[in-house]
Amino acid sequence: MIQEPVFEESSGNVFADLGLENADELFTRGKIGIQVLRLLRQRNLKQREISDLLGIPQPEVSRLMNGEFQRFSEGKLLIFLKRLDTEITLHLRPRNQGKQGVETVVSL
Repeated sequence: MIQEPVFEESSGNVFADLGLENADELFTRGKIGIQVLRLLRQRNLKQREISDLLGIPQPEVSRLMNGEFQRFSEGKLLIFLKRLDTEITLHLRPRNQGKQGVETVVSL
């Protein structure tokens, strides 16, 4: 008898689906980190050049290029984007849309 595969619908955050405590933080780092990687690959730089540009040691460049984003804070990844000439805009608003609150926009 062949058993049918069991599928579970994703929440959109693989880290939450795995039950990790800091799932939102890891997901955010992943999204920012992927953008950093895209920009670096577009520039076709060597690791030594990336090291100089981002201001991190070459072994950290290797980890970054291998997608080990958990090694970098969200703030550090945002600094990398700024060093890659990226305009960053943060929209800050209450998480619950039912609450009245002021939205703040911050450009970095």
